[in-house]
Amino acid sequence: MKVKTLLLIVIFTLIVPLRSMASQQSPMEKLNEISDEALQMIKIQRYEDAKNILNYFSNQFFLVNGKERRLSLDELKIITLSHNEALEAAASPTMKYEERMKKMTKFRLAVDALSSKNQPLWTEMEKQILTAFHHAKLAAYHNDSTGFHEQFNHFLALYDIVYPSMKIDIPAEDIQRLDAGIRVIDRFQPQMLTEPSSKQEFERTEVDLKNIFDDMDKDHADPSLWWVIISTGSIITMTLSYVGWRKYKGEQEMRKNRSREQKH
Repeated sequence: MKVKTLLLIVIFTLIVPLRSMASQQSPMEKLNEISDEALQMIKIQRYEDAKNILNYFSNQFFLVNGKERRLSLDELKIITLSHNEALEAAASPTMKYEERMKKMTKFRLAVDALSSKNQPLWTEMEKQILTAFHHAKLAAYHNDSTGFHEQFNHFLALYDIVYPSMKIDIPAEDIQRLDAGIRVIDRFQPQMLTEPSSKQEFERTEVDLKNIFDDMDKDHADPSLWWVIISTGSIITMTLSYVGWRKYKGEQEMRKNRSREQKH
């Protein structure tokens, strides 16, 4: 019973600080929540509410910038442009629902990329993006013009949604290399269906695309969190070792006492 009580005390002492750490929201995390609220309003077609939330986001964003961390000029430009598109989606009287969702999702993912320390939301689109590109490549290999244009345009639409987020999270040289390959395929679409050398461009671009997602899949856990986890495991291990040693010493003492009683 004492062993269980001791373990509970140790675990409780360590987990309570972890919970309090998780409950503390940073200013960027709060902005992330605001952007999600705006997206939810667009989803249910409450466009005026979405516009009000986006205006509120704008005010809070410029207050936050510099308090938690000063954003780079590129980050400011990305968020500003995607926010303008989101506002357009909320305020336009004629824009189609699908286009509104696309622009708002682009903004939502960009804000999340700024605030997320580990896996950002845009990486969840990995399967859709890679599948669309792969199907476009196969259609080109089979000289299927209709299938190629359909799949490649589908890929471009998905890529456009995650592009601002990628520019926040991915090194500039990697994005530039990927962009160059996509631009070549897009610009020379007719030739891509007939020239044998186009296969190299498809393969190279597909590898670059996969590498970007693979790099994001790597473990980016906060080192301080790993330190807490390791420390927790070490303390529990030491506690169990100490309890085991006490139990062993106790059993030894009991054997000695029994041996003395038998002698008498």
